[in-house]
Amino acid sequence: MFEFLFSQYKNYPAYEIALELTAILFGLLSVWFAKKNNILVFPTGIINTAIYVYLLWKCSLLGDMMINFYYVIMSIYGWYIWTRKKDNVDEFPISRITSSEIKKGMLLFLASIALVISVYIFFDKLTHWTSYIDTFVTGIFFVGMWLMARRKIENWILWIIGDIISIPMYFAKGYTFTSIQYVFFTIIAIYGYLEWKKILQQKTN
Repeated sequence: MFEFLFSQYKNYPAYEIALELTAILFGLLSVWFAKKNNILVFPTGIINTAIYVYLLWKCSLLGDMMINFYYVIMSIYGWYIWTRKKDNVDEFPISRITSSEIKKGMLLFLASIALVISVYIFFDKLTHWTSYIDTFVTGIFFVGMWLMARRKIENWILWIIGDIISIPMYFAKGYTFTSIQYVFFTIIAIYGYLEWKKILQQKTN
């Protein structure tokens, strides 16, 4: 069992394994801080995603590489949004998505898929089933990150869907540790949704 899960690491340089483990640590911290509605979600997330930009480029998951670069930008944006207060109260508290944001989210989803497909075709990398899955997941995560930066509770639903799909994708690409990370991401995201839902219900009661 151990050999089945980790045999692909035999030919990996030690620094790549160290980078992946470091990224996983900060990724788990970031999701945990998101669950707690803590602004530290952003600095820890920036470290995690910056490392994955490099790792994903090496394994030709161009869509996920682009999403991680996008995460870095959106984390800076989200960091700013979460610090904004009016009369010492969060200007962007946890809330539900509006009909206008649903339309914007759908446009962002379609635009991100079109962009990722174009990149795969340009680099002639649309050659493996993981490329198509990666494209779809990228669209989900683009919208999920945008909603999280705006503190919309529905971001968790998209994270859960994307995380579940990512588990077999990363295993197939040889990143077993990252695949296992997404198992934990899924669990934390479920609890994150429940925790944000509780906070939202307390505010509306």
